[in-house]
Amino acid sequence: MTVYLDVIWVLNVLFDSLLLFLTAIILKRQVSIWRITAGGIIGSIIVLLAVTPLQSISGHPLTKLLFSIVMVFIAFGYKRFRYFISGLMTFYFTTFLIGGALIGTHYFVNFDFKLSSSVMLASVKGFGDPISWMFVLLGFPIAWHFSKSNIERIETVKIQANHFVKVKIQLDDLKLELTGLVDSGNQLYDPISKAPVMFVSIKNYREGLPEEIIRLTENPEAIMFGEEQAPSQLEGRMRIIPCKVVGKEHQLMLALKVDQIIIEQEDHRFIRKNDLISFTMQELSSEDSFQCIVHPKMLSGPKEYTTTKVS
Repeated sequence: MTVYLDVIWVLNVLFDSLLLFLTAIILKRQVSIWRITAGGIIGSIIVLLAVTPLQSISGHPLTKLLFSIVMVFIAFGYKRFRYFISGLMTFYFTTFLIGGALIGTHYFVNFDFKLSSSVMLASVKGFGDPISWMFVLLGFPIAWHFSKSNIERIETVKIQANHFVKVKIQLDDLKLELTGLVDSGNQLYDPISKAPVMFVSIKNYREGLPEEIIRLTENPEAIMFGEEQAPSQLEGRMRIIPCKVVGKEHQLMLALKVDQIIIEQEDHRFIRKNDLISFTMQELSSEDSFQCIVHPKMLSGPKEYTTTKVS
């Protein structure tokens, strides 16, 4: 029986290197490609040992643990114990994540091949089953990319979650309770009063809103340029704000001066008077996780604690 050990070794170098690279992405560590590759080469030595008299030792869990420790040490170095252990545990996490994705996909599509001849189980039996090789060669990059994309998406959601606030808006008899995202990129002010502007989407919340606000939101240009008459009860609240958008230097938008905005964040809240709100029909969040974009200045100034503050 012909053993294509070189092919199996090269694949293991590639897989181990990609696992170390994914570990670096998760931990946000800047690591050179040479250290990643060196770690992958060290990890692949265990495959070479499988065809030597040390075969029984190479398959022992302690041997695998030792190789993992050396791989992580070469790739990330040792700064302190916690730093090293977090790298080692994350490396095992990525390994189980990718391996679980491949095995789960295998059982889902029900490929007819024996796991005993699978490369993922480090069985060295020549070139192996062509179906299993094709499955691993195609499945590993897909699983790696899927894991990387989802980890980045989870991080984005986590970052956003740290900036979510509860927003309560009062405008005459209208009261709205929404979830807001504090966006430092929103630096829009009224040039005269210097009041900050908040964006509020009413696309999915039209029921219960006054018809005047809906009409003003659907066609603000017609009201700003005098093509339609502004609602009389909102005339004193209307402000025209100059702004810039991508691809256009000068734009005008319509905002309303509200009576009060209460922004609740963790154990405190900010009560804002006479700030501005620009209603829009555009959806601000595709998953409806927030309905308004809060100006960062609205979280400045005096704040009230909703629970007893321990000093």
